[in-house]
Amino acid sequence: MSLITTLARLEAVRTGRAQPAATVRHRHLSDRPLVFVPLTTAGEAGAPLGALVGTDRDAPHLLVVPQPRDRDLRFAFLADLADIVLPHIEAYAESVEAAERTETDPETGKRVKVEVDLCADAAQLVVPSRAGIDFVRLLGRSMRFRRTAEQDPETPHPAPPRVPLLGRWLTHYGERARVPGSSLLLAMTDLLGRHWATGQSTLEDQHLGALLAWIAPENSPEDSPENSPQDSPEPCRTGAEAARRAELARDADGQLLCPPAGPATDPAFDNRLLAPAIERYDRARTALAAAEDGLEADDRLGALTAAEREIRELVDSRTRPTWDAVWRGLDLLRALPEGAHTEERWMRDRWSFTSHRDRILAGEPPQPRRDDAVTAANKLATREREQARLEAQEALDDPLVMAGRRLSGEAFAGEVVDVVMAYSESKRPSPRPLVTVRTDDRPHLGERVKVYRSLGGRPQTAEYVGPAFPDDTADGTEPGTGTGPGTTTDDGTLVLRITDKMGRGKEPEPGSVPEKGDLVCFTLFEHEQRGGAKLPDPEQTPWTHGGPPGEAAAVPEAADAQTEEDVL
Repeated sequence: MSLITTLARLEAVRTGRAQPAATVRHRHLSDRPLVFVPLTTAGEAGAPLGALVGTDRDAPHLLVVPQPRDRDLRFAFLADLADIVLPHIEAYAESVEAAERTETDPETGKRVKVEVDLCADAAQLVVPSRAGIDFVRLLGRSMRFRRTAEQDPETPHPAPPRVPLLGRWLTHYGERARVPGSSLLLAMTDLLGRHWATGQSTLEDQHLGALLAWIAPENSPEDSPENSPQDSPEPCRTGAEAARRAELARDADGQLLCPPAGPATDPAFDNRLLAPAIERYDRARTALAAAEDGLEADDRLGALTAAEREIRELVDSRTRPTWDAVWRGLDLLRALPEGAHTEERWMRDRWSFTSHRDRILAGEPPQPRRDDAVTAANKLATREREQARLEAQEALDDPLVMAGRRLSGEAFAGEVVDVVMAYSESKRPSPRPLVTVRTDDRPHLGERVKVYRSLGGRPQTAEYVGPAFPDDTADGTEPGTGTGPGTTTDDGTLVLRITDKMGRGKEPEPGSVPEKGDLVCFTLFEHEQRGGAKLPDPEQTPWTHGGPPGEAAAVPEAADAQTEEDVL
């Protein structure tokens, strides 16, 4: 946690309200996000109990599994989920535009630009919390290897036709969520926690109701008249009070006014309401199966329908507050202006979305259960590179984030007090102007350390020469040579040598060199991340990583038999 984040959390405790941790929105938000609020059964990992899903704030689709231990009812739930989610995804997959991509020519080995189809936009999925992302990943893993009756007529318990396809898409979304800065699959608690600092721990921030209570305590849903107990005190005035009530307040029946943000349920709900309702459903279903005549069957069918309706109402009562909370979070985030680099990161999400669509259309098999060594290394390198890129771009987009980097000594800002033209010592001298900057920051600079500033959206590089002294230019000596690098003066001035982005001429292009009086900000971190070394092809890996070449890989492929953890 950075110093400025710690200060913001302390300020939130003092004022009783969450403090802004960003001045712009650092994640892309779709115009029509697909919100998914899942609910799972206690005691059985991954067993769905129900869900609210849809793009219409006022008309969500309610899906319920009346008996979560019934495999057929689970498959019916997954089939209904596929009928809602897949058309939404496919609508984005069908709309494409022309784009250029650099590829390696197989004949010449040179990098050439080719024109390809790129999805004009990508479907965005929003869940309440980080646990919801884990559930999406679990659903994808449990569905993508399922066999349908069309694929294998003899398979036991065949899945509905579209279920494996939904599993492949959810797996892709779950994997993409692990890439820093990606916006294909978002957790609302992580989104709000990135843009506001509360007076509670990051673990407590995973409760969506408590997090929203810190941001807007006067608008907390548990303070509404229909939710407040009769003996409830006056509405909360601080975030801590509102968050405490969001987590603990219960109605006259002992049920939470603000249920957990899914997919887990409250034990009091499970024991007092859900378990008896499921038991009544089981009895009604057993009685219907034992009915001997039509009239008796009609009566027992009515009892079964009533029991199922009761479970639907219970699931709706637990998911609806979270559904509303997700949309309130979206409203808060939309009020923030979008960061300058957010669209660039969304473009990478669109390429990822398009690539997965192309793999499905090409008939490739589902994602393997375990990646081979090269794929795993590439994924790890990508995530590390994207993490560094995200941190750099957020600082460049947001002065509040940049302030945190300045406090940690990774950047500095100040006023240009002098510019002296100098040239490199070479056969063709190039401009190397010396810029003196006065700053109140204390960056971690050393001899010839490179620093960077954004110039027209591109990074310009400079070298740290040394501290500036009042008598450096009085005797004709070069600024920054009064003492050794790494020292500072009382007025905080230092000298930088600009080394690039000044054009090809002998004189720098206009605007490429700071002028006296300009306010500048330099960073010690690079703005663009470099790619790592090229890894070998999977078939060329040594025996320690799945080889040797020419022999069957030891890593299980997608066609492996299902394991117990992959079964819902």
